[in-house]
Amino acid sequence: GITYLDHAGSALFPESLLKAFTDDLRNNVYGNPHSQNISSKLTYDTIEHVRYRILQHFHTTAEDYTIIFTSGCTAALKLIAESFPWIPEGTKQPSSRFCYLTDSHTSVVGMRGITASMNVLSVPVKPKEILLAKSRLPAEEQNCTTPHLFTYPAQSNFSGTKYPLSWIQDIKSGRLCPINLPGKWFVLLDAASYVSSSPLDLGVHQADFIPISFYKIFGFPTGLGALLVNNRIAPLLRKTYFGGGTAAAYLAGEDFYFPRKSIAERFEDGTVSFLDIIALKHGFDVLEKLTGGMEKIKQHTFALAHYTYTVLSNLKYANGAPVVRIYSDTDFSNPDVQGPIINFNVLDENGQVLGFSQVDSMASLHNIHVRTGCFCNTGACQMHLDISNEDIQRNLQAGHVCGDNIDLVDGRPTGSVRISFGYMSSFEDAQTFLNFIIATRLSNSDAEIPLQSVTKLTTESVPDDHPSFNKADKLSPILQISDRELGNIPSEAETTGSWQPPEPEAESMRAAVSETAVPTCRKGGKPITVAKIYIYPIKSCSAFEVTEWPVGNQGLLYDRNWMVVNQNGVCMTQKQEPRLCLVNPSIDLKQKIMVIQAEGMDPISLPLEDNTGKEAVICESKVCSHRVKTYDCGERIAGWLSTLLGHPCRLIRQSTDMKSKSHQKNAKGLSSATNISLSLVNEAQYLLINVASILQLKEHISARLKEPLEIEELIRRFRANIVISAPESFAEEEWAEISIGALQFQVVGPCSRCQIICIDQQSGERNKEILQSLSAARGRKTNFGIYLMNQPLRSSFSDTLLVGSQVLPVLKENTEIQPPTSSEEKCSG
Repeated sequence: GITYLDHAGSALFPESLLKAFTDDLRNNVYGNPHSQNISSKLTYDTIEHVRYRILQHFHTTAEDYTIIFTSGCTAALKLIAESFPWIPEGTKQPSSRFCYLTDSHTSVVGMRGITASMNVLSVPVKPKEILLAKSRLPAEEQNCTTPHLFTYPAQSNFSGTKYPLSWIQDIKSGRLCPINLPGKWFVLLDAASYVSSSPLDLGVHQADFIPISFYKIFGFPTGLGALLVNNRIAPLLRKTYFGGGTAAAYLAGEDFYFPRKSIAERFEDGTVSFLDIIALKHGFDVLEKLTGGMEKIKQHTFALAHYTYTVLSNLKYANGAPVVRIYSDTDFSNPDVQGPIINFNVLDENGQVLGFSQVDSMASLHNIHVRTGCFCNTGACQMHLDISNEDIQRNLQAGHVCGDNIDLVDGRPTGSVRISFGYMSSFEDAQTFLNFIIATRLSNSDAEIPLQSVTKLTTESVPDDHPSFNKADKLSPILQISDRELGNIPSEAETTGSWQPPEPEAESMRAAVSETAVPTCRKGGKPITVAKIYIYPIKSCSAFEVTEWPVGNQGLLYDRNWMVVNQNGVCMTQKQEPRLCLVNPSIDLKQKIMVIQAEGMDPISLPLEDNTGKEAVICESKVCSHRVKTYDCGERIAGWLSTLLGHPCRLIRQSTDMKSKSHQKNAKGLSSATNISLSLVNEAQYLLINVASILQLKEHISARLKEPLEIEELIRRFRANIVISAPESFAEEEWAEISIGALQFQVVGPCSRCQIICIDQQSGERNKEILQSLSAARGRKTNFGIYLMNQPLRSSFSDTLLVGSQVLPVLKENTEIQPPTSSEEKCSG
């Protein structure tokens, strides 16, 4: 029974968002992301996934922008004011200026309090002034590097006016100067109001700072915002205070502090509101499912505003006087220059303003929720209501303060009434509001004419074939705004080249390379050979044992090309879901399929060909701090896995979009600045273990366990790609390089083991004794096995790894192998 018309104040959350979020909380344990345990790692990974989802929503990437979570848009603005590299007055250099559009939210204007404390001058600029400021600076002044900041709203929260996004590039390039002053201009785009109902493409409009509040978009959670910082300006930001989680190192007794490398972690003081951040993921999902995207929201909400404006502006009293006075800079004819906000005051037959408190009280009786006052935007309020600075001061003396019910002082309004539409607003909401105005201000006979003269409506909305809609679920009929359609960007379809047996010419080349392989480091003794080869097509699932296998540029062909993700798109491993080891994938190279089996389930197969096409959604995921581009493998396999594991999950595959530079590792020594491409592995292309080392470890474990482990079971727990048979245990830890046939590998470090080795790979049962035994046997270290990288193939043929091949190692000069440098815990997935 409520007609809610304050979407610019806060969106309303749908029931499906709450259900998805609470289901998530019931099904998962989320710990503090600053800890290192399993639940904390899940939280950290989910937060990182949400960062990418936000960047995706704004059509940009982590290469261009960093997401800093804040308590809201206001906190983001305060952060900018405190950290911008201002040059104060009184220095030898020209000083900085803080410029802001007068049609700005209080939180923007309030930044001048911080800049003043830094001895930086603030300059308010009226919208008309910026439109006239087209003069270029003289050439001799264009080389000045003094940083200045210009701030303006993408959409006025007072009137819904959309200011040109083209200003961003015009100001940054110097074509448009807010004030005639030499220096380098940076742009802060206040997008809080704009992004609630309009798409923002940061790939095109690259502002330096974009603060947002998420409740404006989703309605839930509140008290959570973000600052999107352009990575070009991010290194220049200054930080004074440091809270928990922001320091890489500091001293309590001395003035020593070293910040974290990540810009986000450097500025996110204390523990972020991690459960609220997780809720955002469901917010994006539900928004897309219910509406079809921001462009449709933009058209829908503008249509409602246009319809309401058209009727409202045509309402007349019997004497011809208008019923309302609308405060607007546009005629509501174009959604690119006008948002779904209507600001007005109701008038009587004599043209006198009815106080906004009276209108609000009457609306409440009709269960209509509106917003009244000056909406934390005194500048726009003054401009539209013609309130002078002296009037504001007189009103204060008369007892009026922001947010109170004193709506008239000396017969003149102190504020106005605002209605605003959101994506769940309906045509009926607009009609209910208009009927309220008519019923309270006009007689029935007066009301008939304007309603009949409304612009003809069409029923264009989300198309019938949208998966989340049936005809009864459609958004309200909307106006035909224009014939332009937002084109979909097609996904690039690139397929993985299938492996072919080597040509005779290739065989001769391989033999020639083999003759020049690195010499063995052993004097006599038994040769070292490859005993077993395993690939893991699906990360953290069961091994697939082979006797020979082709090698690609990312390691063994199809090794860890797929991974299972939870409902939030976060990679699942056996740490969170031990039953993943019950998923048995196998690769059939001849039929070019992967067959997946599990006890009690019918086998299911997937094509090996990388079938990314227009229907595939390319998204970013994170694997052990590496970003990877992936695509979803479809509903059939998602249902199969969800049934097996008992909770929603999906299978995604690494995309072959070669333009992506994600998930690469610079391997020192392979060749100068060689970027090694990785699959969905954690640390390196290959993991090697030694049977002799396994046997020695088995003796320690057997002493602690009642039932001794079989050697084969123990080997599988360590999830290696290459198992070698060497005469001495742990000899592999002394190696710097090895060659196997024509393949040359560099040892990049030991593998530090985690609790996955405690999981029986046949049953999924845990036994914590395994990790404890490893630690006891290795003197509190948990290293076992070594990581390998190999040179990208220089020839056109694929190489092959064979069981029985001889392994030729080269000793390190320093036999102490250092683990890979990373803040992340590494383990074999």
